Amino acid sequence: MRSLRFAIIAAAMFASTAIASPADPKNGVDYQTLAQPQPVQATGKKVEVIEFFAYHCPACNMLEPAFNQWIKKQGDNIVVRRIHLPFQGPADPEARLFLTLEAMGKLDEYHHRVFRAIHVERQRLMKDDQIIEWAVKNGLDRAKFMETWNSFGVTTKLRRLSQVAAAYKANSTPTIVIDGKYVVSPGQVGQANKIQGVEQTMQATMQVMDALVARAAKTK
Repeated sequence: MRSLRFAIIAAAMFASTAIASPADPKNGVDYQTLAQPQPVQATGKKVEVIEFFAYHCPACNMLEPAFNQWIKKQGDNIVVRRIHLPFQGPADPEARLFLTLEAMGKLDEYHHRVFRAIHVERQRLMKDDQIIEWAVKNGLDRAKFMETWNSFGVTTKLRRLSQVAAAYKANSTPTIVIDGKYVVSPGQVGQANKIQGVEQTMQATMQVMDALVARAAKTK
């Protein structure tokens, strides 16, 4: 996991002589464009938005409120997918938790509770047994949870996560990919626009995402 601070430092490598502007973002400055765009799952005129995140990532936790508000504002303009980066490898427990909650239809109910457990309640949920214990204590049926946790579907998706991340060049969190080609991160936006505060960085990131969604929609 790379924190927002380290992501901001790393984003300096992408800087160019172009003038940064969240409202009118520049390729290579406020965001990157994938050399090989990836297929999207959104249909019609909707724009696909993917968030690569990790539950233990402080910057992802800080982004979450602004990102959720942004999703509501965009409404039917977008289709959102969340993908948990497997920082611990092909059996990453946190990524398995996300996929298990998703498969159980419990993601809307429990997604924010996982963030809260880690970043507010300071619980360690980095190992299988810690996560399973937390899930049961928080109202999930142990038998159903374990059945899904060990299911073929969850295991197969978990093993593919590294390949998916590589295809999108996503190696830090949070990373947002719009329309399968525009890659945005708070670190790059903050660095490009010389923003110091976390809240201001997140808001500027939403501005960049607004502009890129609008740009992508014009091609639909």
